[in-house]
Amino acid sequence: MPISISIVEDNDQLRGTLAKVIGRAEGFRFATDYGSAEEALADLPQVKPDVVLMDINLPGINGVECVRRLKTLLPQTQVMMLTVYEDTENIFNALAAGANGYMLKRTPTKELIEAIREMQRGGSPMTTHIARLVVQSFQKPAAPASSGGDLSALSEREQQVLDLLAQGLIYKEIAEKLNIGYETVHTYIRRIYEKLQVRTRTEAVAKFLQR
Repeated sequence: MPISISIVEDNDQLRGTLAKVIGRAEGFRFATDYGSAEEALADLPQVKPDVVLMDINLPGINGVECVRRLKTLLPQTQVMMLTVYEDTENIFNALAAGANGYMLKRTPTKELIEAIREMQRGGSPMTTHIARLVVQSFQKPAAPASSGGDLSALSEREQQVLDLLAQGLIYKEIAEKLNIGYETVHTYIRRIYEKLQVRTRTEAVAKFLQR
């Protein structure tokens, strides 16, 4: 089944461009688009798309608040922030509200499509710059060993994968860097999450930086 995508973006031209890009991409289906959070919240529970691309700076209810409300209505729907904002406050507010990914509007089309696929497979895609901001925010003194899984439990390959995650690489880039398959990367990351007792990329990277 194709991945169905809805767009929440107040810029008419960009919204139209995104709709065309999604409609032409293999394995994707453009579902609906909205110029405001209010319109999206009223209609999306009936549409039930797989993915929502969400702007932050919307008229009325902003994108972060829209995500927060939307996740209570459609907990299974994946939400990717697609915005011009790259400051840590907006990033963490969006992630705390339930966003599954955070990409900048200047992201090349091909990279955006790949990021959506990665998110659907359980990843939390971010542009490299955004990932670095997330990493930097977690650079603090080591936590007590009793606070969760131990990095020493990771295999050498799993540590290599985690190191590349911390550098901000997306799954496809990690696969190319290590000359392994995309699904193999996904398997390694699932094992890393289990061993470190974490549920997200951000938590895994935080433990890596606390070593």
